[in-house]
Amino acid sequence: MKPHLSRLGLGALAGALLTAPLIGLMYLADKLLDLPFVPFAFFDWLARILPGPLVTFGIDLMIDGLRLAGFSVAAAAKTGEQLGAILLFWVIGIAAAALFFAAWQKRDSARPALNRNNPLSHPIPGLIIGLFFGIPMTLVSLPMGQSTMNPIVTAIVLLALFLLWGLTLSWTCRRTAGPAAAATAGTGGADDTASVLNRRQFLVRLGATTATITVAGAGLGMVLNQEERARFDQAVDTTMPPMPRRPLPNDGDPVTPAPGTRPEYTPVEDHYQVFLRTEPTFIDIGNWILPITGLVANPMEMTIDQLRAYPARDQYVTLSCISGRIATTLISTTWWTGVSLQTLLADWQPLPQARYLLIKSADGFFETVDLALINSDERIMLCYAWDGEPLPFDHGFPLRIWLPDRYGMKQPKWIISIEVTDEYREGYWVERGWDEVAQVQTTSVIDTVAVRNVMDRDGQRLVPVGGIAFAGARGISKVQVRVDGGPWQDAQLRTPLSETTWVIWRYDWPFAAGDHSFEVRCAELDGTPQIEEQRGNRPSGATGIHRREAAL
Repeated sequence: MKPHLSRLGLGALAGALLTAPLIGLMYLADKLLDLPFVPFAFFDWLARILPGPLVTFGIDLMIDGLRLAGFSVAAAAKTGEQLGAILLFWVIGIAAAALFFAAWQKRDSARPALNRNNPLSHPIPGLIIGLFFGIPMTLVSLPMGQSTMNPIVTAIVLLALFLLWGLTLSWTCRRTAGPAAAATAGTGGADDTASVLNRRQFLVRLGATTATITVAGAGLGMVLNQEERARFDQAVDTTMPPMPRRPLPNDGDPVTPAPGTRPEYTPVEDHYQVFLRTEPTFIDIGNWILPITGLVANPMEMTIDQLRAYPARDQYVTLSCISGRIATTLISTTWWTGVSLQTLLADWQPLPQARYLLIKSADGFFETVDLALINSDERIMLCYAWDGEPLPFDHGFPLRIWLPDRYGMKQPKWIISIEVTDEYREGYWVERGWDEVAQVQTTSVIDTVAVRNVMDRDGQRLVPVGGIAFAGARGISKVQVRVDGGPWQDAQLRTPLSETTWVIWRYDWPFAAGDHSFEVRCAELDGTPQIEEQRGNRPSGATGIHRREAAL
């Protein structure tokens, strides 16, 4: 049993050492040759085929892990997902290598040492494991990746990398074969000792070599990635001139945010990102058109310039993610510009039996929007600009939809087609068990208890407490704060940027030394209180009272 376990452990070590440079070379090939990055493509494929509850369990696990580690979910979620994809691929490579060692090392150990040390002396086992690992990964990567390379060429290059991995693994297996390697290392003549490294020395040198290849491949790939992003940013920026910046509509409001409250207006570069794939989808605007098909009297193919020629509609918007917990950072506010779907429908002329828009995205996402909802709200828009500039490519360029009072899971980005239909189809996340309506849950959050900003007013020391409250398009009428379980006290409300953004609130609490517990709740414009019952985010969004501890 022990020798078998030893071979498994040695194979796992070899797999770890050899799969890491394979990942680095694949990343370099992705950025240099525009090939799919296999770890991401495989991860994206798994997210498509696994049952919805299992996928959402993974999402919840990642978010909980980030929160437990003290990371901002908005800033770290996508990075965490990418690292998870790479780690999964690495673990699969380790497992495949361990099984290969267990299956082949005993057989290879009986072969002559000269042949054992020649990496091409018996290539068949290495080619087999390379194909065993590479063929399914390549087949998955071809449809999931965003490569513009010819699929045949892509398959050849990817399989070549896997075959190289397999041959190197086979060679490593022969060089570290237990009994033979030990005999060669310690009992042979001077020539044998000089020509054959013992197993430990070999693994140390192998580790140094693979680490160098990994770092070089990943490092060069990162440089190329930065250059690629710069090119995409430049291409996006040239699609329309920037619109003049405007002062915020509530400039001069007497209620100022408590120190430490999140920015009222989110810089675009800080806006949270959530999308299906591990990487954003890149669309070549020179080849992009929006086909309008189905039950319309006037089917058409629209360019981005044609959409921008319509009267523009602007709206300050707070967008939030249904995956967020209470006090989530997966929520942001910016200025959206687009064209009202009511205006577009007037030109498309839906037929009497038409009831829905089926909207599809370039990343495989899709959602159904009820025409009755569009006809009831002129604010619903196809958006092409944020903050007066074209949509960033990683936020849906060139086109995304905005639906007031709905979580982001209902709002496709990278839109590539709209079909007018009389049949309802559940959206991507609805099929996977999330709420069909996905209406934003009313929430209030304590961002700060500004213990370092104690102020004096009328002889009393006050501690600024502040945060946000949000109820989708339903507005906020009241925010109340409670300290140490005492009575609820009304907070001051700052005028919101629009009726569809969060409200900044502030409460100046009379200072008292000690450890204290702060709670917050709010009510919508019509007086409907937020749900105080603690409830998880699935399937309809999190609810509950936010609490924060502070020591003064």
